[in-house]
Amino acid sequence: MNNSFTLDRHNGKIMGVCAGLSNRTGLDVTLIRIAVVLMTLCALGPVGVVAYLLAGWLAAG
Repeated sequence: MNNSFTLDRHNGKIMGVCAGLSNRTGLDVTLIRIAVVLMTLCALGPVGVVAYLLAGWLAAG
């Protein structure tokens, strides 16, 4: 397990955020992707999309 969050562009679908979180936490990437989609659709709405993009932008820099 890695000590810092980095994007995993090789295993990522869009920006590699969920794959990076999977590498960081050790959880299955599919579970993380499902959780992110459900949280965005059911609770966060546009804030979830902005948070995802912001996480990808911050980790890339």
